[in-house]
Amino acid sequence: MACARAMLERRRSSRVQTKIPVRIVSNGEDGQARDAAAETLSVSRYGALIRVPFLPPMGSRIEVLHGLSNEKREFRVISSRGQKDHGLFELGVEIYYPARNFWGVPFPDERQSA
Repeated sequence: MACARAMLERRRSSRVQTKIPVRIVSNGEDGQARDAAAETLSVSRYGALIRVPFLPPMGSRIEVLHGLSNEKREFRVISSRGQKDHGLFELGVEIYYPARNFWGVPFPDERQSA
């Protein structure tokens, strides 16, 4: 198991713990489209940890609609954790085409302009 320091060194950007409402659209393994309200637990420039009511297949593409800006981006499911409180899952997702700060939050490692 990797130590915390090694994990931090591997990250491309810092994470910020924040709850942002999102909408997730995914095609299930059965080919059926799933669409549900969800929320982020933490975000980075390149991805997020999202609490969702269903479990998309690992490696699958999902669409995330930012609940505040209504901006939409494609993400790939890179990790998942089993059902947590109230039957929700936690998904680690990575953005396919990073836009300048899709999440609209300040990141600690961003340089502040004077």
